[in-house]
Amino acid sequence: MSINSESDKAASLVIGPTSLGMVRIYVEAEGIELPMDFEPDEALEIADELRAAAEQAMTAAAPKPPKRDHGDGRGAKRATRHGSKHGSKPGARPGGGGGQD
Repeated sequence: MSINSESDKAASLVIGPTSLGMVRIYVEAEGIELPMDFEPDEALEIADELRAAAEQAMTAAAPKPPKRDHGDGRGAKRATRHGSKHGSKPGARPGGGGGQD
């Protein structure tokens, strides 16, 4: 089973400190009890990985902005101003680091 595979199986998840100063992740499912103990620094690393995965998941699930279309079949193109060198905006620095679009 891979990370993207769906499953009908259910499990309970409990996370908390133990009396011995460890962090326990306890998973219980049909016929399975799985206690996993971690040193506090390891638990913080796991927490960082969970947060990073959650942020990536939110980015992947976010709606993409629609592309601009000028109605002529050419798609979006950057407009240029007449009279300015190389189509850059007035006050733009040479090399493409110009002002806002």
